[in-house]
Amino acid sequence: MATLGRWLGFGGGETAAVTPAAATTTAVAVQAKHEGAGTKCYVDVGLWGSVVPGNERELAPMLEAGVFGFECSLVPRGAGYPPAVSEPDLRAALPAIARLAVPLLVHTELPGPIEAALGRQRAARGLLERFSLAHRSRHQYRSYLETRPKESENEAVGLIIGLCREFRTPVHILHLSSSDALTPLYHARSARLPITAETCPHYLSFVAEEIPDGATAFTCAPPIRGRENREFLWAALAGGLIQMIVSDHSPAPSQTLSRRTDDFTRAWQGISSLELSLSAAWTGAVARQYTLNQVIDWMCRTPARLAGLPRRGAIEPGYDADIVVFDPDAEFTVEAGMLQPRHTYSPYLGRRLRGVVHRTYLRGHQIYQRGRPIERSLGRVLVRTSQ
Repeated sequence: MATLGRWLGFGGGETAAVTPAAATTTAVAVQAKHEGAGTKCYVDVGLWGSVVPGNERELAPMLEAGVFGFECSLVPRGAGYPPAVSEPDLRAALPAIARLAVPLLVHTELPGPIEAALGRQRAARGLLERFSLAHRSRHQYRSYLETRPKESENEAVGLIIGLCREFRTPVHILHLSSSDALTPLYHARSARLPITAETCPHYLSFVAEEIPDGATAFTCAPPIRGRENREFLWAALAGGLIQMIVSDHSPAPSQTLSRRTDDFTRAWQGISSLELSLSAAWTGAVARQYTLNQVIDWMCRTPARLAGLPRRGAIEPGYDADIVVFDPDAEFTVEAGMLQPRHTYSPYLGRRLRGVVHRTYLRGHQIYQRGRPIERSLGRVLVRTSQ
């Protein structure tokens, strides 16, 4: 870490997911995306290959084409995302991933508990319709939260732990929101299974009890849960049971933004917060007396190691000079004009955050200064084979 006056600079390591128009499920798709990115990147980026039903023979070619590792989801995520995988699909893919010695990132929700919760809600809604209350229930965050119960995450984490124990494949739990899954994770790590986990700024910043009716900007999957749940996640970070904070940046497509709704059953399930993640995490951390060094570990060093980026995530001799100049004491209120694209709606709007990014450097070149547009696209597409 290097200090610049009262500002702090540190190497970046964020592993933000990108939701592309076409899934990265083959080596041909990987190459096409590398070529499509070309000189259009403002920061360095890299790809994770997607595990989908029946593509286990594509895994080694995708790694050779340059992906960092692989990712999958146990529950359907909607249009634009790869199809979900089942336990048999994972059993077919995990031996190949273990031989390749790269991690598998898993969206851990199972469809069974979600479908059961939706069924109960549909039955209850039928009764509510008799009293003209069904429309109102769709605008309540509590109703949305009930459709993504903790059981969905807990059972999925349990399944992944069992498969990790059987195949010894390194696995990483994406965007954990259920604190109930921490106990099995503790036992798995105590048994020295190769398993890690992350959570996100929105799970550490917001609580379900404070989300107003119709505030669909808070919609994400897994969902934002209760106050006690949030504090357990913070404690798990401090204790090392959760190793990192990542954005899970998922901005709504422009066509979705143009028909914004206050109905949680129709809202986009994702939060756009990439440019706010550091400040949001630091705001919560400093309030709990955690240090900036801890935040750097959670958001830079550890994600860089997960992605296999040996020259990223810290300011050290031989590392790339990827540096953020950050004032940890400055505060600001989030306004719509600060976000890209400018028509983005976000749960952070109006929120007071601590910590301001003044400048960003990529390999020693300044690429961002607060209040000015980014003018040069100096980013590169990273490939694992060249690291």
